[in-house]
Amino acid sequence: MKNLVLIITISILGINAVNAQTKKEIISKAFNAWATQGTSDVFDLLSDDLQWRINGSTPWSKTYISKQQFLDEVIVPLNKKLSVKIKPTVRNIYQDGNTVIIIWDGEATATDGKPYRSTYSWNMTFTGDKITHVEAFLDTQEFQDIMERIKVE
Repeated sequence: MKNLVLIITISILGINAVNAQTKKEIISKAFNAWATQGTSDVFDLLSDDLQWRINGSTPWSKTYISKQQFLDEVIVPLNKKLSVKIKPTVRNIYQDGNTVIIIWDGEATATDGKPYRSTYSWNMTFTGDKITHVEAFLDTQEFQDIMERIKVE
C-alpha cells in the first residue's frame, strides 16, 4: 500500500512539473515566433477577464480589468505609433507552478523615425491554459513619451 501511495504521489508531482514546464515552453515559443516571424499568439493566451497591471507612475500605470480594455487602451494605440513593430529579445524565462516570468528587451521604430526601446518583466499567472493576471514592469517614461509625442486617429 505504501508503494502505491508513493507511486501516485510521484505521478501527481510529475504531472504538475510537466504542466508548469509546458506553460514556460508555450511562452518561449510565442516569443520566439514574435522575434523571428513578427507574429505571436502571446495576446491570444490572455483570458477575457484578464487583470493586467502596469507598474509605474504614468497615466498608463494602472490595472486593466479585461483583455479588451488592455488591448484597446495599450496595445492597439501603441502599434499605431510604430512604423516598425516591437521585436522582442528574451533575456530569461522562469517558472514556478502556474507563474511564468519573462524578462525581455523590446525594440521598435516610431512613425516619426525615433527608436522605441524598453526592457520588460511580465509576471504572468495562468489558470488552466489562459493567462489571467500579469504584473508588468517596463520603462513607463519611454512608453509615455511615445504615447504623447505621436498623435494618431
